[in-house]
Amino acid sequence: MALFFLALIYLAFISLGLPDALLGAVWPVMRLEFGAPLDGAGMIFVIISGGTIISSLCSGWVTGRFGTGKVTVISVFLTAAALIGSSAGRSVWFLMLMAIPLGLGAGSVDASLNGYVALHYKSRHISWLHCFWGVGAFAGPVIIGACLRQGNNWRAAYFTVGLIQAAVAALLFITLPLWRKAGGAAASPEHTGAGNGASGSNPPDQALEGKSAGKNLFRIPGVPQALITFFLYCSCEYTVGLWGASFLSEIREFSKPAAASAVSLYYAGITLGRFFSGFLTMRFTGQQLIRGGLCVIFAGALLFLLPLPPAFSLPSLLLIGLGCSPIYPSMIQLTPERFGKENSQKIIGLQMASAYTGITLVPPLVGVLAARTAMIVIPAAVLGYAALMMFLSEQINRKALTRK
Repeated sequence: MALFFLALIYLAFISLGLPDALLGAVWPVMRLEFGAPLDGAGMIFVIISGGTIISSLCSGWVTGRFGTGKVTVISVFLTAAALIGSSAGRSVWFLMLMAIPLGLGAGSVDASLNGYVALHYKSRHISWLHCFWGVGAFAGPVIIGACLRQGNNWRAAYFTVGLIQAAVAALLFITLPLWRKAGGAAASPEHTGAGNGASGSNPPDQALEGKSAGKNLFRIPGVPQALITFFLYCSCEYTVGLWGASFLSEIREFSKPAAASAVSLYYAGITLGRFFSGFLTMRFTGQQLIRGGLCVIFAGALLFLLPLPPAFSLPSLLLIGLGCSPIYPSMIQLTPERFGKENSQKIIGLQMASAYTGITLVPPLVGVLAARTAMIVIPAAVLGYAALMMFLSEQINRKALTRK
C-alpha cells in the first residue's frame, strides 16, 4: 500500500505541473485573439500567484485542520474547474476571474504535499516528486503545440488539460480513505524515521502542526535568506516559462507553434534532471546539488543571451531546465535539517508563499521591461537570479552550521 500511496502523491504533482506552462506557451496566440499587449499575461499571472501566496500562507493551519488528503482533492478540483472555465473565456477579464481558483488550488497542493514528503520520505523522493511535476509541466506545452497546429486552437488545450485534472481529482477522491491510513504508509522503510510524530491515530501532518506555534520563525538563522532564495528561484523558473516562447518568436524568429513546443524542452530538462537528481542524492549532498544546478543555469542563460543562430536556443533552454532541476527539491528537503522538524511544515508554507510572491512580482515586471526596452532583458534577468541565489545559498549553509 505504501508504494501505491506514494504513486498517488506523484500523480497529484503531475496534475500540479500541467497548468504551469500553459499561459506562457499560448500567450503569443491568445493575446492576438483578445487584442492584448505583450505584457498582458503579467496581470493574469499576478492573480494566479496571489492565490497561491494566500493558500500557501494558510497551508500550515489548513493541512493541520483537514489533513493533506482532503486539501489535495479539493485543490485539484479547483484547478480543473478553473481550466475548463478558462477554455470558454472570451476576454482577458474572464481569464483573470478563472485565475483565482487556479492559484488557490495550486498553492494548497504545493505546500501540503511538499511538507508531507519532506517529513516522511527520503531525499530521493522529493526529487522524484518534483520530477513528476516536470512531467506535467512538459506535457502542457506539448498538448498546446499539438492544438495550435490544429488551427491555433488554444481553447482545446485548456479544455483537455482541465479534463485530465478532473480525472486526477476524481481518482484522488475515490482513494481518499488511503490518506487516513497515512500513518501506516509513512511507517514504511522509505519513511525518514524518528521524531516526526508519524505514529498514533493522528495524521503526521496534524501531529506536527502547532509544535512551532508561537515561535518567531524569522529569527531562526538562515530563514530570511531561505525565503529570498525561494523568491529568486521561482522568479527564475517562471520568467523562462512565461516569456521563453515570446522571446523565441520575437527575437529568434521561431513560428508560434514551434516556440510553444520549444519551451517543452525547458520543462524536459527540469523533468529529466529531477529524475536523475533522485539518484544523485545518494552520492551528493543537497548543498552540492544546489551549487551545481546554479552553475548550469548560468551557462544555459549565457548561451540564451548571446546572439547565436536560432538552433542554439534549444540546447540553452534544456541547460537552464537541467540547472533548475535539483534546486527547488533540494531546498525543500533540507528544510527539516536546517531549521528543525518541528518548524518545517510552517517554514515550508512560508517558503511556498515567498516563492509565489516572486512569481507574482518578478516575471510580470520582466515582461513590462522587455516590452518597453528589449527582449534581451529576459536571459539577462536569469543570469542575475543565478548569481544572487549562489550568494544567498552559501550564506544559508553557514548559518545552518552555526545553528547546529
